[in-house]
Amino acid sequence: MSNTLLRSLSGALFVALMTGSLLLSPVIFATIMLFIILVMTREFLSITLIPNTLKTQNTIVSIAAFTIYLLLFLYSRNQAEAKHLWIAAAPLIALLVSLLYSKDARTTEKFSRTPFLFMALLYITLPMSLTSLILFDNQGNYSPMIMLSLFILLWSSDVGAYISGMTFGQKNGHKLFPSISPKKSWEGFFGGMISTLATAALLNYIGILNISLPHALILSLVIFIAGVFGDLSESLLKRNFSVKDSGSIMPGHGGLLDRFDGALLAFPAAIAYIKLFALI
Repeated sequence: MSNTLLRSLSGALFVALMTGSLLLSPVIFATIMLFIILVMTREFLSITLIPNTLKTQNTIVSIAAFTIYLLLFLYSRNQAEAKHLWIAAAPLIALLVSLLYSKDARTTEKFSRTPFLFMALLYITLPMSLTSLILFDNQGNYSPMIMLSLFILLWSSDVGAYISGMTFGQKNGHKLFPSISPKKSWEGFFGGMISTLATAALLNYIGILNISLPHALILSLVIFIAGVFGDLSESLLKRNFSVKDSGSIMPGHGGLLDRFDGALLAFPAAIAYIKLFALI
């Protein structure tokens, strides 16, 4: 099976899973998101930490990630008060204390990498957990269409950039950021931008993205531009640690961190825009 076909089938299954879980139930979607967060956290730490070190701390980070997402989800669903969010501090405190007693932490080289434990929560858990803030309306009713629109816009950006880059930027294209990602081109950049804008207009027209057209177009640009920087940031991370893919869970794509790299900046930026202008 060719890599393109494998990539397409894997991507289609991923889209079906995310779309189906969103439309079926908030609990199903939250379960899928928790799985994604935990896998991405493991992938990130496997890249940034020395193998077979800080195992206890790895586990605590996973517990912290689980706690942060669950608390924000329950808070957004009006099933938890804001004061309960402080529970998330417990695993963070445990993480700090555990480092004092870790034999790995006594070695300078290993200790220098412990900040990546906290970075995993800031870089992965927090951005993905913020998605809960747009899943429910002010009365706590499940309203998944905005979140679905963000996914579709991000996917259209990736598809548009890939097709345009392969068609126009592969041989004689103009490199976007050659020092970090040699395959990305300006042709792919503008192809992705046009695709995202067109998709936003379509989603707005058919009523899935039920906000004004100007806001829909601006939101699509926010997602696209932040997504590009998110993609480049993960490329820089992998290049720094001499890693090609973050994992192998998605054939043809790599790891979940490779699939969600753009979302890690795009979703927080888009959610900030939505909240700033009270679009939901």
